[in-house]
Amino acid sequence: MSNRPIGVFDSGVGGLSVLRALRAELPHETFIYVADSGHAPYGERDDGYLIDRAHAIVNWFTQSHQIKALVVACNTATAAAIHVLRQAYPDMPIVGIEPALKPAVAQSKTKVIGVMATRSTLNSDKFKRLLASLDDQARFVLQPCSGLAPAIEEFNATKIGAACAEYTRAMGTFGSKSGEIDTLVLGCTHYPFAEASLRLGTGPTVTYLEGGSPVAQQTRRLLAGVNQLSAEPLTDAINVKLFSSGYPPALASAARRWLNLEAEAFSLRE
Repeated sequence: MSNRPIGVFDSGVGGLSVLRALRAELPHETFIYVADSGHAPYGERDDGYLIDRAHAIVNWFTQSHQIKALVVACNTATAAAIHVLRQAYPDMPIVGIEPALKPAVAQSKTKVIGVMATRSTLNSDKFKRLLASLDDQARFVLQPCSGLAPAIEEFNATKIGAACAEYTRAMGTFGSKSGEIDTLVLGCTHYPFAEASLRLGTGPTVTYLEGGSPVAQQTRRLLAGVNQLSAEPLTDAINVKLFSSGYPPALASAARRWLNLEAEAFSLRE
């Protein structure tokens, strides 16, 4: 049973940033990655829609691939649906992702922290509870970034650059002086793939925090806790299968571009 795959899903290609961290942390594991691009953008959807999509994808994972664990590699889907998934699958290790506010508080020297995320994530009860728990420890500058994830999904450099410039400018001054934003939380798994464009607006000294590595470490801990870590090294260098509910070649291209992964992507058939 320990040789069964780990399921990973996101609204699109953004979750590849989490998959990258998972593969580094768990090199003996195999992964099934789903980009739900045919139903994106998640950031503009309501909770009911996201819960329905999460149920459909996890049902496909369990029926078609008998996954041993699930990683929800999407901040928006985690905020909307992870509590429902944990109730529906109580025996499965399920790991979600949330904006790295707690590490940001520990990291920041100016205690002014920027948070870029989708509007749905920022409006979610889960995020509001997290923010309230840290409200007296730092000042958070929240920036909804409508359109940025779709631009990254399209790999449209012009749109990515324009969105990054608009949103970093709207947040205020970045830097290391008192009152300046010295730490930026990337609260969507797509955004690490726009770092070069974001740096043009924030400067090179601002610390960026994302959630991929903590998710990978927590996945390892949970699997170890139930004795489900893969016992044998992989015999195949390609340890990922890719599926998309949108246009599979776009997912394969993104995996090649950002993960240096040569793998065919297949159409998701629920």
